[in-house]
Amino acid sequence: MDRYVAWILMLLPLVALGEAEISDPLTDLENIAGKLVFYQMEGNATYVRDTGELASDIQTETMFELYDPRKNLSSAKFTYTWDLGNGEVIQGTEPVVRYNYSESGNYTLRLKVGVKVTKLAPLLTDVYSTDVQVLDAIKNIEMKGPSDYEVSQNTSLAFHVDGSPPLWVCWRFLPNCVPDVAGGCTLTMLYGNTLRLNHTFTSTGVHCLDISVRNEISKLQTSFSIYVKRNNNAHMFFILSCAAILLATFSFIAVNACRPRRQNRTQIATSSNAVFLKNDDSEGHSRIFFNFNAQRGEKEPLLLQLGAPYSS
Repeated sequence: MDRYVAWILMLLPLVALGEAEISDPLTDLENIAGKLVFYQMEGNATYVRDTGELASDIQTETMFELYDPRKNLSSAKFTYTWDLGNGEVIQGTEPVVRYNYSESGNYTLRLKVGVKVTKLAPLLTDVYSTDVQVLDAIKNIEMKGPSDYEVSQNTSLAFHVDGSPPLWVCWRFLPNCVPDVAGGCTLTMLYGNTLRLNHTFTSTGVHCLDISVRNEISKLQTSFSIYVKRNNNAHMFFILSCAAILLATFSFIAVNACRPRRQNRTQIATSSNAVFLKNDDSEGHSRIFFNFNAQRGEKEPLLLQLGAPYSS
């Protein structure tokens, strides 16, 4: 008899220990660990958002992952009350909720978890909360202004980038749109939504501008074709210079061609003062003399011609 009593006394602590192991997790929710996990679906892609940033206007799924390695709560019934922080409250019995934030901003998401272990047991509750930053995803990069420019001129290009800043922008120009695998890009931090680039094109033709933009939740890459033409001002200056030279040349030729020719005044004056003289000598021969009244310091006749003898 004493032997049976000893066995009973030895089994009682073991039974009590087993009951403690079973009842403690069911009566104390603070010993149950869990976490909130965020997923966002866009097209066929699913993104895990584990840094606290979400994209606005994109389908979002938040799941409460219960940490229960011993499966002590496998038969318990749970209730979930989701307060999204934007005035929307969703209740259900599933540890997942689907929603989307339509506007960017800062929100605090709160989850109230209720556990009903048995029908007679009281409802145990706990609250989980986390801060969420909702950002606008980058969906479009738009070029403002014309798509053609002139060579050898300082050109300013403007682009509008949607999406919540800060934005990391990486850009590069490709002459003749020839890919440059080894070449890098210029990295710029953008705290607004307008990107301005100053560039001087050194050659004509079609150039490509590659732009890659990203923020905390999205990334977008695109390329723009830019046509670079000759400088019209320099071309016009060359044409006007050539026209001026040709006009001056033709004017000079026309003036020389139309100017009247002048006779030598000295010759005219000398000819007008010439005197024709005839003299007969004793032998019947005649001589003709041209006598000039010399001017401008002339002292002697300019011409003396002996005429052939003839009889009168």
